[in-house]
Amino acid sequence: MSYFLVCSPDSKNEKIFKLKWGTNTIGRSQSNSISIKDNSLSRHHAEITITRDRSIVKDLNSLNGTFVNQQQIKQHALKHGDLIFCGTIVFKFLDAFAETEDDLANSEELPIVRQFSPQNTQIAIEDILDSSRSTSSALQLKQQDVNRRDVDKLKILLEVSKQLSSPENLDELLDKILDLLLKIMNVDRAAILLVNEETRKLEQKAVCSRSGLSVNYQFYSTKIINYVCKRGAAILTDDAGADRRFQGSDSILIQAIRASMCVPLQNGEEVFGVLYVDNLSRSKIYTEEDLEFLSALGTQAAIAIENSRLTGKMQQEAIWRDKMERFFPKAISRKLREEGHLEIIDTEVTALFADISDFTKMSSMMEPRQVIEMLNDYFNVMVEEIIFAYEGTLEKYIGDALLAVWGAPYARKDDSDRAVQAAIDMQYAVRRLNREWQAKGRQPIAIHIGLNTGKVAAGNIGSKKLIQYAAIGDTTNVTSRICNVAKANEIILSHSTYYKLKNRDDLPLEKLPPVRVKGKEKPLQLYRLHWQRISAEKTIPS
Repeated sequence: MSYFLVCSPDSKNEKIFKLKWGTNTIGRSQSNSISIKDNSLSRHHAEITITRDRSIVKDLNSLNGTFVNQQQIKQHALKHGDLIFCGTIVFKFLDAFAETEDDLANSEELPIVRQFSPQNTQIAIEDILDSSRSTSSALQLKQQDVNRRDVDKLKILLEVSKQLSSPENLDELLDKILDLLLKIMNVDRAAILLVNEETRKLEQKAVCSRSGLSVNYQFYSTKIINYVCKRGAAILTDDAGADRRFQGSDSILIQAIRASMCVPLQNGEEVFGVLYVDNLSRSKIYTEEDLEFLSALGTQAAIAIENSRLTGKMQQEAIWRDKMERFFPKAISRKLREEGHLEIIDTEVTALFADISDFTKMSSMMEPRQVIEMLNDYFNVMVEEIIFAYEGTLEKYIGDALLAVWGAPYARKDDSDRAVQAAIDMQYAVRRLNREWQAKGRQPIAIHIGLNTGKVAAGNIGSKKLIQYAAIGDTTNVTSRICNVAKANEIILSHSTYYKLKNRDDLPLEKLPPVRVKGKEKPLQLYRLHWQRISAEKTIPS
């Protein structure tokens, strides 16, 4: 069964989210299953839990509350068509399998000629085969007419393709391929071998046999499998012991292999494995028809194996990316994926330094655990929801302060504008946090922010094994000094940042008297940004 949540239904901004089994969270934070950038939403506003028995929506102590069909709720069982209000955002809950009277009425107007369920078209392979019939072919089809046999072979291959189409664990997939093979063809033993990407040698990955035959040893001929892997051609041997191509193969002589077939598993021109089958009791049991069919089956198997491998690599990449982004900013992990290293570059950045006002005094009145919890909530909003949203790079945390830059490792024409918009969002975000914290009895905070633009050397600072991305230069030092000039709830810009802004004429900026800061001989020309005059809605990233 499938369930969906439609955001802003029946509007031009309509967006559909598919709900997963279990818990789906809704809120402003990017960590939610459904993340919506809207000031009326709390960071973690509500959750919808999907089980086999019912669907439940629960409010997560949000500031503006959660409503179902205009009624405020703490927890509520959902049904098809319910409207859920989170702040000013409207969602419509849909059960894809629920049919209303309108659905049934509308379906009668459709010009349906014929309809069927794909599940009902499944072919029973056993109905096409006749294992009781004694034939000269390993493919024991009921039909003897050539044309009808071709049709039945296509039916079997189509069914095999369906059964192998769902991505699975590679080991399970290989076992499934061999199970299907033994069901379809009269073979004694079968094996799948894949090329090791490092050694470039074939390695056994899956084996199977008919009842009573042991496969706890290498039963296939190394000469045969290597021949097929190297040549990329399928082979059939009527009597492997007498085949000159494989003379001197001890495995063939010792095991008295009478007949065998081996086909390549390949992706385009590259052979990445082989599918091997043999017979121990009869020679000349396999025909060209069998080899042709096994080759076609091998093609289907190769596609399924490649899909499984690709799915595995995508999952590993997702895990790797998640781990990387836990330790490094997104821009840094992206640069590492693209180039594998971080070269030191000379570039221009706009740096943002944000500090919590009177943090030392405030933290002295709190338990250490409370301080950490508060900082985690604060940094999560500042970094995940704002700095990363504006594609900035977090350089470091310094106690209760943070330093972020725009322009490294990637430079954009509007880096200064992005940094200033991020600073505005940060001040509005502190307002929202304070409302949420005060409702929980927490102490409110205020922050002051400084911005500066200039040249830096950016890259990996430290050892080759321990990556620490940093922007080094006078620019970041001055940014910290400018932040110290700013008072609580203020944003102060340097003249270099002011000069770079494309929209400076639209911003409420106040030119300040020249200010002396530590480490600079000449006073700095600074500007105070009256961010409270700017609508919060205009600062949400697109």
